[in-house]
Amino acid sequence: MKDSFADLGLCPELLAELATLGYEEPTPIQKAAIEPLVRGQDLLGQAATGTGKTAAFALPMLERIGRERANPMQPLGLVLVPTRELAVQVAEAFGSYGKGLRVSVVPVFGGADFRRQAMGLRKGAQVVVATPGRALDHMRRGSLDLSALRMVVLDEADEMLDMGFAEDLEAILNGTPETRQTALFSATLPARIARIAEKHLRNPERVQIAREKGVKGTTAKVRQMAYVVPRAFKVVTLGRVLDMEDPRLALVFCRTRLEVDELADALTGRGYRVEALHGGMGQMDRDRVMRKARGEAVDVVVATDVAARGIDIDHLSHVVNFDVPSAPETYVHRIGRTGRAGREGTAITIATPREGRMMRAIETLTKQRFEMVDVPTPDQVRSRRLDRMRDELVQAVQAGSLEPFLSLVRSMTVDPAEVAAAALKAVHEARRGEHANEDHVQVPRFQDRQESPRDRPAAHAPAPQPARPERGPGWKRKQPERSGWTQRIETGPTDEAPARKPRREQGGGRGDRRAPEFVRLFVGGGKRMGMRPNDLVGAIANEADVNPRSLGGIEIGEMSSFVEVPAQEADYIIQVLRKATLRGRKVKVNRDLGFQRPPRAAR
Repeated sequence: MKDSFADLGLCPELLAELATLGYEEPTPIQKAAIEPLVRGQDLLGQAATGTGKTAAFALPMLERIGRERANPMQPLGLVLVPTRELAVQVAEAFGSYGKGLRVSVVPVFGGADFRRQAMGLRKGAQVVVATPGRALDHMRRGSLDLSALRMVVLDEADEMLDMGFAEDLEAILNGTPETRQTALFSATLPARIARIAEKHLRNPERVQIAREKGVKGTTAKVRQMAYVVPRAFKVVTLGRVLDMEDPRLALVFCRTRLEVDELADALTGRGYRVEALHGGMGQMDRDRVMRKARGEAVDVVVATDVAARGIDIDHLSHVVNFDVPSAPETYVHRIGRTGRAGREGTAITIATPREGRMMRAIETLTKQRFEMVDVPTPDQVRSRRLDRMRDELVQAVQAGSLEPFLSLVRSMTVDPAEVAAAALKAVHEARRGEHANEDHVQVPRFQDRQESPRDRPAAHAPAPQPARPERGPGWKRKQPERSGWTQRIETGPTDEAPARKPRREQGGGRGDRRAPEFVRLFVGGGKRMGMRPNDLVGAIANEADVNPRSLGGIEIGEMSSFVEVPAQEADYIIQVLRKATLRGRKVKVNRDLGFQRPPRAAR
């Protein structure tokens, strides 16, 4: 029975780091996967997000790389993941586990500067964590050499196939040594996953781990609230929520170290006493933060999941998910830090409209529905601040010791009531912090949302975004199913449609599906810069928040490309794409004024 990490054949450096991080015993997927992977065997694992599978493949890869540093300038391990967020998360996990082995890890994903990533790869990276499209770009341009690769992992393979990366995965795997070790993890194992496993894995160990069931009532003492806002308004929303809730101590969770630092700075600017806590901090700094938190010398601690391990503070009143966790179990672990020992606590989640599926999964696991709340208005926040100031003023009067100040007031020739009002105004303005100008920002309610700001992290409220046009006649909102959340999720065309295909397989023809009128956009980039159809689809879907199935035909030429988009979305998509990068470059985007699409009946 493998009851400890020491029983799984890991080296002393990894065991020491796991002990420092607070890992006591392996999870079921770790018990089943680590030992065969350490032996060098291929593995096919079925495990849902949140079961601990990152450590299940990261630890064996680090173990092998620690033994075989043949050429430290070439990657020995490659992890392919579906999204940039997961790439950053997995890279941070590798950095935490492998600190004692001094293994260099480089995350590679789209939307970031290509040349900077290439420079990081040239400096030497034993482990590369990448999204398939960007990994293939680096391979083709010669900045990613996989000839010395010892191990490759496909994480969340089913999601990568759903996103249209099947061809990219084939190209990457075909470009790796045949002697490599391969591990494939997927939440489901449909036939297409089985085909990849049969082609690229050699006699794999098969592991299947069921998702843990939640314990009914474990979150009953915690009030669970959710705010649904575009990503660019999340910081403003968090500031207003903290103003309204007035927590004794709030623990705010973010995904990355960078986001932790940026959010801590933003909240400090709003007048809060804030401390950051993440894996990049030394033990002395971590101890200093924890002493301040336990001594009630701090209002908010902003932390990553790894850094927050072991936090147990009696007066912790609020847990805030600034980012919806990628696994429902992680959510339960986070909010379990409040509402302990019979006390009541509050868990606040600030979600974007696109995170509805994960929110419903959390509701299923916890057997509790989120209390869907509107973002406080500036007037509500102002009223709450004044009420709190009034209470503090009454307490100060009752405490006495005001004689020096009374003498000063009596010496003035103006109305004492006006003096008190002026003093309160000065205190009120000082407490609002340097971001007081955010008080006038109108945070859109998602039910009535007409705009879709670019879904990217932002430490401050951005300039007003272009207005999002009304959806066409083929769009509608879902009817309530079992929770208030589903009423807020916008879906694609409502006609019956075939089962979802990978984006790469979706062509310009859309059958008889009802669709709005189309316009064609000119994009100033083509085959010579490596442009592919899924680059345009991904940019429009991810950056402009447009359903990819609503797009029309795509043409990729040598120097330019064309894509058909719904007419009512065109101006918004143009503005978003002009600010985005395609294949690592800024490109021109305009309407193709000479384009006329034939009506449906004539096609």
